[in-house]
Amino acid sequence: MKIVKNAFKRLKKNVINRIKVIKRDHLIRKYFSDNVLFLTFVITGVLNSTILRFLCMHSVENYLSWKAILADTIVVTAIGAFGYFIKPKDRFIYYFGFCIFLTAICMINSVYYTFYTSFASISMLSLTQYIGDVGDAVVENVLQLKDLVYIISPLILIGVHLKLKKKNYYKKVELKTERRKLAFKTLSVSGVLLVIFLLTLSSLDISRFFKQWNKEYIVMRFGIYVYQANDLVASVQPKVNAMFGYDKASKEFNDYFAEVPDKAETNQYTDIFKGKNVIVIHAESMMTNVIDLKFNDQEVTPNLNKLAHTGMYFNNFYSQVSVGTSSDSELTYNTSLMPTKSGTAFVSYSNRKYIGIPTLLNEQGYYTFSMHANNADFWNRRTMHKNMGYQRFYSKTDYEIDKENVIGLGLSDKEFFRQSAEKIEKINEKHDKWYGLLIMLTNHTPFSEVDKYGEFPVDIKETITNEDGTTEEIVYPYMEGTKLGNYFKSIHYADSALGEFLTELDQKHLLDNTVFILYGDHDARLPRKNYNRLYNYDKENDTTLDEEDPEYKEYDSYQYEIGRRVPFIIWTKDMEGSKLNFTNSNVMGMYDVVPTLGNMFGFYNKYAFGHDIYNINDNNIVCFPNGNWVTNKVYYNSQKAAYLPLTEEPISEEEIANNVEYTNKLLDVSNNIIVFDLLNEDKNKELKEVTINK
Repeated sequence: MKIVKNAFKRLKKNVINRIKVIKRDHLIRKYFSDNVLFLTFVITGVLNSTILRFLCMHSVENYLSWKAILADTIVVTAIGAFGYFIKPKDRFIYYFGFCIFLTAICMINSVYYTFYTSFASISMLSLTQYIGDVGDAVVENVLQLKDLVYIISPLILIGVHLKLKKKNYYKKVELKTERRKLAFKTLSVSGVLLVIFLLTLSSLDISRFFKQWNKEYIVMRFGIYVYQANDLVASVQPKVNAMFGYDKASKEFNDYFAEVPDKAETNQYTDIFKGKNVIVIHAESMMTNVIDLKFNDQEVTPNLNKLAHTGMYFNNFYSQVSVGTSSDSELTYNTSLMPTKSGTAFVSYSNRKYIGIPTLLNEQGYYTFSMHANNADFWNRRTMHKNMGYQRFYSKTDYEIDKENVIGLGLSDKEFFRQSAEKIEKINEKHDKWYGLLIMLTNHTPFSEVDKYGEFPVDIKETITNEDGTTEEIVYPYMEGTKLGNYFKSIHYADSALGEFLTELDQKHLLDNTVFILYGDHDARLPRKNYNRLYNYDKENDTTLDEEDPEYKEYDSYQYEIGRRVPFIIWTKDMEGSKLNFTNSNVMGMYDVVPTLGNMFGFYNKYAFGHDIYNINDNNIVCFPNGNWVTNKVYYNSQKAAYLPLTEEPISEEEIANNVEYTNKLLDVSNNIIVFDLLNEDKNKELKEVTINK
């Protein structure tokens, strides 16, 4: 009897469990069937953000970043929960609207990352006014097929909507209390997930989240949607801080420069160019890797090569630009300040006080001018050049431009230089000492007008001898038809224009007492994959070598970042063979230009962040706006929190930590100088008086 009772109890328990399972499965199925639209919205939203990270940041750590997936899920679930407050018949409009919004975030960041290797910032919306001028570059070099994959999300949502509509899904009746209950339950799930997520964060995660310097790290740990919300706060914060955070910024500024001397150190190059005229060339998209590069024994840049070999050449020089590209390089070259954390100084902070090279030379009696055959308001140069001390800005309206002499964004470099030489000749007649900046334009992405660059093949030609003694030439396409190949053609044209300009200046005797300075403003802004064919070309099969091939040359992300060097050259016509004719291979950044040239020309800016390269020599560090840095010994990537040794010399973790701290501090103080206008003594006195009165 006891055995029967136990058997009955077990049977009863199994039946009850089975009923619970059936009921649970029924509830699960019912939940999924009743909430198809919500679940589709969540899944596609998270899928898009995951695809974005997958396509932009190629690392195993990123692919397995469950934190980012969890963070994106929390955001999308929370947004979706509010949809339950809306009646079923109107719910699709809510979800579709937010689906388009989230899709746009992913698409914009995908396009943006291709060009800047960084994620988009709300603060850059002010720069959309310039898109029309560089539209071709965006379409040809930036917008890619991968950027359209995110459209799948709204298309799936539309498909699900139409299917539900056929099943009369939207005609079901939901009480207001039921909708609220479901909304709060969904929000509760999102809240629980948020607590779990917060418990997983490390102190490093939290620190980098609030600093916002390392955008890749934030996206990899917090997801794209949290990053974008954080960026919105960070973009508004400078405006708020400018009203409330002055005291803290001022103290950090004073502490940073407290030990900086009021006059420059001297060395063997002190005042060597004092009183000489100066011509500075802002060489658009010109990189160091083109120097001495040849195709079929023809030099890509014969004139640039000559300047490098007969002048003072810095071959380990970096431009330190951020999203402001050319304008950032102008800012750092002229002032030794770094690009701002949000927006760009040229657009967002044009009403600040800047100490530029022209200002310092004005004090020495120099007449200073700048020349650029583009719209004066592009990058807000009309205002910023004046703020940096240029007494005259020659822009598009000062040049004769017709269809025959236009390449790319505007007046061709050859015609620009020809007309500029005439203007400089007149300036020379009126002024004893002058300093001029000339901004080149033709060598600007997308490098597509190859028919206007002149003939310069970037193929491989080989002459072979046949068995019968005859010879024939074999041509391998190599870089022909590639974006990088077109860049070399464009560079060759720009170099030719530079050569003609120097010849004309010499004929007008404008080089006799003049120092000629050239810097590349930034790299070509071409994706890393473009370089694989250059270094790993398989001419027999007209393709690239396989990674397993013993001849294959690795060109990873580190090589790509280090390879973004640009030339910096100081040259005079009588420098060849002198003690000034040499190559300096110490790492150097754009912010080192002000103190280095200042020592040579006799001016000094105490608030420069760089160093005179001849005082610091091989102990220099170049900091980048994204938190990366490089020395002669090591390149550090802050996004990966990893580094690449550049020599066999041992590197301690303490040295790495100190340089990371130094970089972050430098970026903070430089940013504060611009945001709080700390160089404006009159404004600072007013703020101090207000603080005292309070």
